[in-house]
Amino acid sequence: MKRLLGLIGTVILMMAFSVSSAFAQTENYLSIGDSLAAGQTPYQQIDTGYSDLIAMKLGMTGQLSSYTKELAFPGFTTADVLKRVQSEEANDLLANATLITVSAGANDLLRLVQVNPAAGTLSFSQLQTDFALNVARKNMVEILEELKVRAPKAKVYVMGYYFAYPNAHATQKVGTDAQLVKLNKILQLQAEHAGAVYVDVYDAFGLNAANLLPNTSDVHPNFEGYRQMANAFLREYTGNKALAISSNELPKPNPISFEQILEQQKQEEQEVEKEQSTPTARVIQGFIGYTSFLEKARAIKEHFKYL
Repeated sequence: MKRLLGLIGTVILMMAFSVSSAFAQTENYLSIGDSLAAGQTPYQQIDTGYSDLIAMKLGMTGQLSSYTKELAFPGFTTADVLKRVQSEEANDLLANATLITVSAGANDLLRLVQVNPAAGTLSFSQLQTDFALNVARKNMVEILEELKVRAPKAKVYVMGYYFAYPNAHATQKVGTDAQLVKLNKILQLQAEHAGAVYVDVYDAFGLNAANLLPNTSDVHPNFEGYRQMANAFLREYTGNKALAISSNELPKPNPISFEQILEQQKQEEQEVEKEQSTPTARVIQGFIGYTSFLEKARAIKEHFKYL
């Protein structure tokens, strides 16, 4: 009996050590990528996304020094993310980062899918999608290589993608789902090759997650969907479910529309003119960043229907 109790105690200590070792340092967390990294809602607004929830949980456990999603932007393809990573304004953020999540690749693919929500149909050109997937592969190789050089202190996690069309007819899902599976496999292989960690979110959604993707005309998840994504990351980060976010921990919705963001920009610019000074950063809903979002929102509004 004593031997059994001793063994149980050893196991508990080992589990505690494995959790605590994952938290050996506080993180400078940087979220990079498309609108999932930015926290776009199903109704063309910005609110709490998976990276915000990750930051929230790390903050609750005292494991967060800083967090920004300044390098995330709705509509970004892998080419856009690569340019963002290579930009001068990203240098300091990357150099100081200890934890990075990357969402890139879906816009390379989904912009080629023709969707008819009313009819429940999906269509695409196989030749075009094959080309797009190859481009995404090449760009992801470069993104991860750049992060090795520019963010030498960071552990990098590559986020996978979910099936975004749960309301399509079952017979229509097969072909598009196969392309998404190919994309996820590309992301996984490139992550592993670069020494990064791939985060699978596909299984948490499946093919019929209408409860997580409530707008039939939009591919973005609700809070619960983002919670599933954040928990998928946290499982990889800790090696267990120690930091899993429960539904009752989700913050209250506080969305801001693109129009409100632009109006806020206008007001801030007016304040700057009055003060005759330029702020070093803007804050929206408590998060540093979005300078480029504010500056470019008008130009790429057509991209908001993507990720």
